[in-house]
Amino acid sequence: MKIASKFRKAAIARAALVLMGASAATALAADKVVDVGKFEYEGSCAVCHGITGKGNGPFMGQLATRVPDITVLARNSGGVFPFDRVYQVIDGRAELKAHGPREMPIWGRSFSLQSSAFFENYPAHDRESSARSRILALTEYVYRLQAK
Repeated sequence: MKIASKFRKAAIARAALVLMGASAATALAADKVVDVGKFEYEGSCAVCHGITGKGNGPFMGQLATRVPDITVLARNSGGVFPFDRVYQVIDGRAELKAHGPREMPIWGRSFSLQSSAFFENYPAHDRESSARSRILALTEYVYRLQAK
C-alpha cells in the first residue's frame, strides 16, 4: 500500500511539474508575439519615413522629393484615416499612368514575390494572400502612427 501511495505522489508531482512547465512555456511564447505591421514598417518603410513616420529616415537626403510625414494622414483627411488609399499606395500594383511615375517602391509586388516571412508555407498559403496580409498589417501599423 505504501509503495502505491509513493508512486501516486510521484505521479502527481510529475504532473504538477509538467503543468508548471507548460504554463512557463505559454508565458514565454506570449512574450514572443510578433507585431507584423511594425516588423514590415521597420524593414520596408522606416529607411525613408523614419521610425516615427515623420519623414526623417536615414535615406531622406538621398531622395529627389521630400518624404511625407505619414503621421498626419488622418488629420489631413478630416480626422478619418484613409485606410483604403494607404493600402493602395503600399500595394502599388494598381498604378495609373495619369498619376505620373511612382517614387515609392511597390511593396505589393515585392511581398508577393517573397515567400511568407512568418510561415515557411505552413500552413499552406498562396503568395497573394500572404502579400495582402502583410500589406494589411503594415497599413494598420501606419494607422497606429497617426498623431493624436
